[in-house]
Amino acid sequence: MKKVQRNNMKKIAISLMLSLCMLAAAGAAEITSLIPIGHTVGIKMNAEGVLVVRLTEVQTGSGAVCPARSAGLNEGDMIVRVGGTAIDSNDSLQKQIALSAGHPVEMEIVRSGASQTLTVTPCADKKGVYRIGVLARDSMAGIGTLTYVDPETGAYGSLGHGICDSETGVLLPLRDGSLLHSTVGSVQRGKAGEPGALQGEFAADTEVGTVRENTESGIFGILTDKTLYDRLESVPVAAAGEVQLGEAEIWSNVEGDTVQRYSVQVIKLYPADDEYGRGMMLRVTDRALLDKTGGIVQGMSGSPVLQNGKIIGAVTHV
Repeated sequence: MKKVQRNNMKKIAISLMLSLCMLAAAGAAEITSLIPIGHTVGIKMNAEGVLVVRLTEVQTGSGAVCPARSAGLNEGDMIVRVGGTAIDSNDSLQKQIALSAGHPVEMEIVRSGASQTLTVTPCADKKGVYRIGVLARDSMAGIGTLTYVDPETGAYGSLGHGICDSETGVLLPLRDGSLLHSTVGSVQRGKAGEPGALQGEFAADTEVGTVRENTESGIFGILTDKTLYDRLESVPVAAAGEVQLGEAEIWSNVEGDTVQRYSVQVIKLYPADDEYGRGMMLRVTDRALLDKTGGIVQGMSGSPVLQNGKIIGAVTHV
């Protein structure tokens, strides 16, 4: 089993937010009912290219240089081709750099959604290894919470926000991804200034679904393991105008393999054009949840929120 604290997912230290955007992004405007889930899953995603996390100096025999910076590469750029060869991992990037033998190579990158080509001249470090001076990321893993599934198709929505690189804040362009069965082993309690986190355990051979989209409104795909929801019932999806201030509940898995319902209050509704994309603000009132976690912690993102028997959104940030 692999223990992973959800530390590669997007973190925003602002008030707990909840949004209906995820349901809308999945076409829920045409869906009258869905099955709320609230169970954690392990999430593994591979990038479409490699993400430049940091530019670094290469220590050469004649001093420190950074070929990537000199070529105009920025942190947050996605490297997709080097010398005409597609790049899908850190290993493939390093291989193409090594093959250059120090000669200039063309590098295709994606920056802010637009492609461009740069010319980079790798240099040899003191050990004779050719480098360009970047730290790059080609994948991410962590845990999050399933929000809903459409029982007719198996299509799910989760997280309520996109998966971004924790250092650059860039939304990870998705090549492929999978969901893995997860249980919660322990909880790092949240407190003022520290959001806390669920610590989940999952194994690489327990795939329960696919990840097909990574968007600002959440991740989406297909659940292939129906045992996650085959005993659960569909509930109506609320229209935005039906959401009210007052009592509500969240469904969440904060211990072991069990989903429980916890009481919260909707204390503020935001306009549709809120600059931060907020739908509403919640206050946790359930003593059992407060004692266990201190409130909402990382890993609970995606927990469905219900009011008057209807899904009204998903926990997205703490």
